[in-house]
Amino acid sequence: MRVSYQITLKSSGKQFSIQEDETILEAASRQNINLPYGCKNGACGSCIGKVIDGRVRHDQHSQAALSSADEVSGFALFCCAHAESDLLLEAREIHRNSDIAIRKVPCRINAILRPTTDVAILKLQLPAAERFQFLAGQYIEFLLKDGQRRAYSLATAPSQEGALELHIKHLPGGLFTDFVFGKTSPSLKEKDILRFEGPMGSFFLRDESKKPIIFVAAGTGFAPIKAIIEEIHLKNIGRPISLYWGVRRPNDLYLNSLCQDWAKAIKDFQYIPVISDALPEDAWTGRIGLVHKAALQDHPDMGNHQVYACGAPVMINAAHKEFTNLCHLPEDEFFADSFVNASDLAVN
Repeated sequence: MRVSYQITLKSSGKQFSIQEDETILEAASRQNINLPYGCKNGACGSCIGKVIDGRVRHDQHSQAALSSADEVSGFALFCCAHAESDLLLEAREIHRNSDIAIRKVPCRINAILRPTTDVAILKLQLPAAERFQFLAGQYIEFLLKDGQRRAYSLATAPSQEGALELHIKHLPGGLFTDFVFGKTSPSLKEKDILRFEGPMGSFFLRDESKKPIIFVAAGTGFAPIKAIIEEIHLKNIGRPISLYWGVRRPNDLYLNSLCQDWAKAIKDFQYIPVISDALPEDAWTGRIGLVHKAALQDHPDMGNHQVYACGAPVMINAAHKEFTNLCHLPEDEFFADSFVNASDLAVN
């Protein structure tokens, strides 16, 4: 006999059931209750909440996302936490994406662009009759032949016509990225057919707010931020924007000219590229160091801002901690998408 428990969300009073083999996130999603999440495998910490009453057990997860001390204090990662009793949870709910269905969709590779040696821009063409709904900032998961999945953020605004765009960083030895970058046989080529599932994720613009926005992107974490900025521009949403894009060397700013064009075309838009490992031959005269530190230096008081950050978990975690502790950013005004790869999945 399967064991079922009842979960109550403290802020809204909503209730839903959970089976013993489900995670809290899976049970909530099944019953159309939207909780924030990112990687869904215990690495990024986007789904963290607090158990006010009751007991949970966790699947394997990253200590960086949830430490043993955090667990003792009652915190839980909803993507890998199972109920062992009825629960009362403190959790943020998301309402905007509740009416967008997650579906499996075929696509054709329309183009493979190589703006740098280790970044590819894929253009995905959907079937002519397909109407794929998503929110700017969300991601899709490619369905690979061996049952594995690989997630990539959409770099396209939903209101744009034409192909969907993905930005893919080459990780040597990576199952999918080696395929994209021609390191396997066969490798990905134009006109190939792939399948994906989506849209997914809770990283999207909270457009009910009028607060100024600080975007913090690291590497190809620029992709979903690009989608959000283009959606803002297309819909004439008048909010001050500061975009911080951090990369190792200037050549890694693979769409630098696009950002410069935004700075000219969008009112109250600032673009601040930040280089962490410039060499003398780069002749770089702009900002240097860690990208979140540059945002912190320029905005010592973020009390009236929203922050959208995308990149590796180490950057996301540092930005969240320092912005909320040092810059007075409200906890519920920090939105993040962690780009997780195999090296991030060190478990306890």
